Amino acid sequence: VDHLVTATNPDIVNRQKLYIRCLEDSGVKVELGRFKRKYIKCPVCGAVNQHHEEKETDVAIGARLLELFINNKCDSVVIITGDTDIAAAVKIAKNIYPTKHVLFAFPYARKNSELAKLAPSFTITDQAYIKHQFANPITLKNGKKINKPAKW
Repeated sequence: VDHLVTATNPDIVNRQKLYIRCLEDSGVKVELGRFKRKYIKCPVCGAVNQHHEEKETDVAIGARLLELFINNKCDSVVIITGDTDIAAAVKIAKNIYPTKHVLFAFPYARKNSELAKLAPSFTITDQAYIKHQFANPITLKNGKKINKPAKW
């Protein structure tokens, strides 16, 4: 986690760390992405503000998709995205492995018609998000109870 993000908004970082801990405790293998620090100058006032840009996530997902198929680790993959940057990797995977299946799960309000043409898809409803949240409090395997924050 970038120390400058922590310094400017530690609550967001702490909530994310807590969420990742709960995911890992539930058996989810979490792979963190990479963010690049970027400075953007305001064209109106000239102030320079720091932002963070996600880097290489789609490439990593595409590479993992091919790795899974090459090593015959699965026959079907569900990719949760609405971003077309993954399209090239999916096309290649489907071409090389025509008997394997790729499906898209579109996050709520993020349906993408280009991806929907490429592979079967469904949209995660707002009700599904509500139904599948962690309990409050969350009890970890070690017995520790964690109160769910208001925002995750």
